[in-house]
Amino acid sequence: MIAGVNPASLTDLAVAAAHDLGFDLVGVTAAGPAPDFGRFDDWLSGGHHGEMAYLAKRVAERADVRVWVPEARSLVLVGVSYFREILPAALRRDPARGQIAAYAWSDDYHEALKPLLFRLDAAIRAVSGRTTRGRVFIDTAPVLERSWAQAAGLGFVGKNTCLISPARGSWLFLAGLVVPEEMAERTSPSAQPGTCGRCTRCLDVCPTGALPKPYLLDARRCISYLTIEAKGAIPRELRPLMGNWIFGCDLCQDVCPWNRRFARPAQRAVLQVRPEMSAPLLLDLLALDEDAFRRRFRNSPVRRAKRRGLLRNVCVALGNWGDPAAIGPLTTTLADAEPLIRQHAAWALGRIDNAKASQALSQRLIVETDSTVREELIDALESRKT
Repeated sequence: MIAGVNPASLTDLAVAAAHDLGFDLVGVTAAGPAPDFGRFDDWLSGGHHGEMAYLAKRVAERADVRVWVPEARSLVLVGVSYFREILPAALRRDPARGQIAAYAWSDDYHEALKPLLFRLDAAIRAVSGRTTRGRVFIDTAPVLERSWAQAAGLGFVGKNTCLISPARGSWLFLAGLVVPEEMAERTSPSAQPGTCGRCTRCLDVCPTGALPKPYLLDARRCISYLTIEAKGAIPRELRPLMGNWIFGCDLCQDVCPWNRRFARPAQRAVLQVRPEMSAPLLLDLLALDEDAFRRRFRNSPVRRAKRRGLLRNVCVALGNWGDPAAIGPLTTTLADAEPLIRQHAAWALGRIDNAKASQALSQRLIVETDSTVREELIDALESRKT
């Protein structure tokens, strides 16, 4: 403990400052071994992280935050609601539009939250006299922020593996601050006991079977992983199950009773919704070249998928739509410079029961040189004969 600084008073200040900055939930806990690290380690050992190799790195730091920050004494955990009013059913169910996870309807949350966390740290330093900055984490540092948030009383981990606040639901950005000051532990004022009970709605609604049992997420089958983290081709058997999700997925949160009863918009919105992000027209997205993609998604989380990933996802959604209106744009996309996009455009055309789609596939097969795309073209044509 820094001389002359009362741990309880410091916590009082941090909690008040966090709420003033717009954070909806705040909790403080002592630094040490990561809570529930064994479950995370088992999850890695089972290969459930798929291509996310970065999660298997810096394991010692994830196991104990003091390895990452040797001087760490306390963690301040915060939660920010990103809940939005549910889109009208006409938009959500329109197969001509793509669905984007609600967290990505605003600008990149990392850029919005980091300055606020540094301001929170400055408020603590102003009292403690510390001259060095604390360490900020959101979801890119080697910290198991969900486990720490549960330890700090922000909520409980549900069967869909999301942190659920009984007062706010699970539409939350989780972030925090690691500091060298000793602070009194404090749970969020809105914290209260909560469990999933016997409910399995999240497991039942997942179309790809990414939640094979409670509290286990197999990322390799998760639509969010497939549309954002996976860099190559989406497995063919999963494509028809993805509907019109093109970046992320909210299904397991949409059906959660905690969200349906208690989720509400943040009292002080940290991020503003960009209306064009909620349900864009698929054919508009398919027409984006690299420059147009960068302009449209400037400062957006969607940029993480890159153009090649987003248009791959758009092609899958168009294939699931199956409307002849997509034949012309998909035929043009068969000549895209990116093989991954051509591959999924071929699959989409194979899903449209129309002679023009067959003609487009046959003509492209004559000139296509990429072996993976050729295989997709041939399979698409063969599927039309059965």
